Amino acid sequence: MSSGRDMNGASAAVRINLRPLGNPLPLGLYSFGVGMLLLAAQSAGWVPPKETSQVGLVLATFVFPLEGVAAITAFWARDTLAGTVLGLFTTSWLALGLLFITAQPGATSVTLAFYLLGFAAVVSSLAVIALAGKPLIALVLTLSATRALLAGIYEASSATALDRAAGYVAAAIAVVAWYAGTAFLLEDVRQEPLLPVLRRGAAKSAVAGELSDQLHRADGEAGVRQQL
Repeated sequence: MSSGRDMNGASAAVRINLRPLGNPLPLGLYSFGVGMLLLAAQSAGWVPPKETSQVGLVLATFVFPLEGVAAITAFWARDTLAGTVLGLFTTSWLALGLLFITAQPGATSVTLAFYLLGFAAVVSSLAVIALAGKPLIALVLTLSATRALLAGIYEASSATALDRAAGYVAAAIAVVAWYAGTAFLLEDVRQEPLLPVLRRGAAKSAVAGELSDQLHRADGEAGVRQQL
C-alpha cells in the first residue's frame, strides 16, 4: 500500500491487490522440452525429411499455444524475465513451425539463418541476466542460444555436420528442460525445494523469504507506476 494526498491536501491511500497465480514455468518448460525434442529429431535426421512439415505442425499447434499461456501467466505473476523468455520462444515456435510446413524438405534459407543468429544473440543476453537469480534457467538459455547459433550457421552454409550438432544440442536441452520443469513443479506443489533448482539472490528470497519481502517494491513495478 502506498500513500499520497488528494486534491484537498488530505492523506489518501492506494490499495494494490495481488492475485495468487499458479507457477507457469513447469508448463512452459515441459512444452519447451517437447519442442526441442522435435527439433532434435528433425536436425539429427531421426525423422525422414518428408515429415518435416509434420514437425512444423506439432510445433505450431502444441508447443506454441502452451508456451503462450505460460508467457502471459508469467507477466501476470510479475516475473518480467520469465515472461520475456517464454514470450520470445512462444512466437519462435510458431515461426519455425510455419517455416517447416511451407519449406521444401532439406532446403536451407538465408532468411532463417539471419533470424536464428539474431535470436541466438537475444537469448544469450537473457542467459546472462538469468544467471544472477536462476542459473538452471540460464543453462537452458545458454544451450538454446548454442543450438540457434549452430542452426543459423547451417542455414547459411549448408554444412550438414552443423545441423546434426544442433540436433544433439537440442536433445540435451530437452532433458535439462524436463528436469527443470519437474523441479519447479515439485517446488510449487510441496512449497519447498525437493530437486535442486539453484535459485539465488532475489529468486531465492522469493521462495524462502517472507511475504513482506515480495511487496516492498510493488509500488515501483510496471502496472503500478505511471510510466514503463
